[in-house]
Amino acid sequence: MAEQFNLGFSDGIPGDDAPPITHITGYLSPEQRQALLTEARDYAFSSPEVQVYGKWHKIPREQLWLGDEGCQYQYSSLLIEPAPWPRYALKLKEKLNREFGAGFNGCLVNHYRDGRDAMGFHADNEPELVASAPVAIVSLGQARPFVMRRRADGHKVRLMLQSGDLLLMHAPMQALWEHAIPRSERPMDARLSFTFRRLSAFYHRAC
Repeated sequence: MAEQFNLGFSDGIPGDDAPPITHITGYLSPEQRQALLTEARDYAFSSPEVQVYGKWHKIPREQLWLGDEGCQYQYSSLLIEPAPWPRYALKLKEKLNREFGAGFNGCLVNHYRDGRDAMGFHADNEPELVASAPVAIVSLGQARPFVMRRRADGHKVRLMLQSGDLLLMHAPMQALWEHAIPRSERPMDARLSFTFRRLSAFYHRAC
């Protein structure tokens, strides 16, 4: 049975020390996990270059942006056109929207090939994202720690995401906290992260 940490609690940490998240373990069945993992073998992943302090670097992971029409996504000076929804990623989007009413219309799929692939501290707060909407992370494959850091004082909360888990980050998470997937030196298998977002469609065409 899925275990759930409700809004305002993380790994049993109550009150003001907890980020505004909901963690549901075992959200996807083994069959659903396998269908997504098999489908993802054919995803057109890439490792684009981003500019950091004036220098260009390849991101330490692979990624693919999926989205509805008009859902372009921009970060680190990159404007990414959405790829069409594959069958099982679309089913997952529909499942999340049906169960949580979030109106998700875009998904960044991150492929962490091993423990050396990582994601630094950041917030999902790009202007085309609807700030009041949650961000949903569905984790598959290798279990990895998910670390959250409060902006005001650096307080950290660490959560282990297992294969099939769902993490919902509720507003004002992106305004008050940052999150990261730290690098590991020990051998690890691959991990996939499906991060669903709600965007203002055609935002960049209007700019």
